[in-house]
Amino acid sequence: MAGGWAKDGAEQEQIERTLDDAVELARSRLPRGESRKYCEECDGVIPEARRIAVPGVRLCVACQNEHDKKQSNAGSYNRRGSKDSQLR
Repeated sequence: MAGGWAKDGAEQEQIERTLDDAVELARSRLPRGESRKYCEECDGVIPEARRIAVPGVRLCVACQNEHDKKQSNAGSYNRRGSKDSQLR
């Protein structure tokens, strides 16, 4: 139930847009193309099983874990600026 200037269903629309943005971001980060045999970061060998399981893989498991940690810390804020987040 929306109140004030917001129309009915505005909260659900915001949730859906946030989810759509997250899905689009995840899709844009998927590897594409031919898998590499050697890691871009450390030049370590990427096992054949990983290359088959993740088409287009560019990093070894250790470097990918580090990369994922940096990515997860980068976008942990509400960029839509909901009323609840502004009150905290």
